Amino acid sequence: MKTTFSRTVFAFIIILLAALFLVSLSFHVVITNYLNERTLDTLKNDCSTIAELASAYYGDNAITGRDFLVHLSVASKISQADVVLCDERGCLVLCSDAPLGCEHQGLTISNPTFLSKVATQDFVVAEGMVEGLYSEARHVVATAIWQASSQNIIGIVLVSTPMAYSATVSQKLLDSYVFLAVLVVLAAIVVLSFYMKNASKPLRDMAKTAFAFGHGDLKARAQVPEKAPMEIQELALAFNNMAQTLEKSEYQRKEFVANVSHELKTPMTTISGFVDGMLDGTIPPENHEKYLQIVSAETHRLSRLVRSMLDISRLQNEEGMPEEKKTRFDILECVGQTLISFEQKILSKQLQVDVDMPELPLYTYANQDAITQVIYNLTDNAVKFCPQEGALGVKVRGGNNKIYVSISNTGPTIPPEELPLLFDRFHKLDKSRSENREGWGLGLYIVKTIIASHGEDISVSSAGGVTEFTFTLPLVN
Repeated sequence: MKTTFSRTVFAFIIILLAALFLVSLSFHVVITNYLNERTLDTLKNDCSTIAELASAYYGDNAITGRDFLVHLSVASKISQADVVLCDERGCLVLCSDAPLGCEHQGLTISNPTFLSKVATQDFVVAEGMVEGLYSEARHVVATAIWQASSQNIIGIVLVSTPMAYSATVSQKLLDSYVFLAVLVVLAAIVVLSFYMKNASKPLRDMAKTAFAFGHGDLKARAQVPEKAPMEIQELALAFNNMAQTLEKSEYQRKEFVANVSHELKTPMTTISGFVDGMLDGTIPPENHEKYLQIVSAETHRLSRLVRSMLDISRLQNEEGMPEEKKTRFDILECVGQTLISFEQKILSKQLQVDVDMPELPLYTYANQDAITQVIYNLTDNAVKFCPQEGALGVKVRGGNNKIYVSISNTGPTIPPEELPLLFDRFHKLDKSRSENREGWGLGLYIVKTIIASHGEDISVSSAGGVTEFTFTLPLVN
């Protein structure tokens, strides 16, 4: 199986080798051209100097004199080049390696093109074999010897040096470069291996953590050292956030199942017990109506639970409240009608109602039925938990393109640690559920879901014996 480490190292080596190959090729070409140019420049200088020397000594066969031969031999040794002198017809006269006479004397340059170039150009440059003189390939530079008095060509100078010299120097430099390149590649592989091993360790640890998390260890979290790359730290943070969310969701799922089971157990046990009692005669016929009313009430409670859960499922499946379900309506009229529906409950508890609403309409753009349900649920809770002869407050105001609706009631102050939990499913302040048998702990959860589907906010505060819920809506007056 290919790992990130092996893929990275392989790709790095391929790129590094390709870069080194291109650099070595360029280096070889540049060095070779440089050496060739330097060699030719040196040969041209030597050729020009010897031609001037030969021109000065020309006359009465002075080029065969002892002084000229000594100068020619010294110049050849200093330049480390081989010098050949020919007459104007191309016939070899002198060789620097044997100025007193050599076996090459008498050889003739038979190439008329070459002779014509010598007569018309300052220097003639050639590369390759010099037949009859040298067996190896050479750099050759030729120039004419001009007679100072008549400006006629009186001879030809050919200066040459083996091409193998430049090739040898270039090859030695290239060998040194290749040796250093191999050392660089090996060092890079060692360093990269060490680096990648350390860099991939957090990834392997996260893989182990993810494996443990996937097999039920919901407490597993990725631990990344502070020196790890930023990308790995961000990945670990994202993984831990995801794990925390999934852990919370799993906890909520288990709590949801436990709460639903608990909520269903009591009415189902009541219904089953009373029905069985009536069927087996334990409950006498004259009491059937009484217990059937209890069974009917418990059945209605179960029906309300199912409807509430269906409402929650519908709201959660919708990504925001669809625009086609929104209308423009007066929130004041909506609040007023809801309060009227609670008239009997308010009168039965002798509540003092404090209503603070503007005289002019406040129009909003929302789903009217859903907002009515929000106001109904909040008012129902306020009336339900308000003590006998307590106070119920309703306040509506507008400002900053928002409508603020607040519903409050007097009563016991809710502990601060309980406030964030009020909007959770099945959450009740009374954990034993000995009170409020009519509620399921879903009302506020539905309220928050509806408000959130409109892109608005809801908050709660409780202090000094007054609990107040406030939600917002868009103001479209």
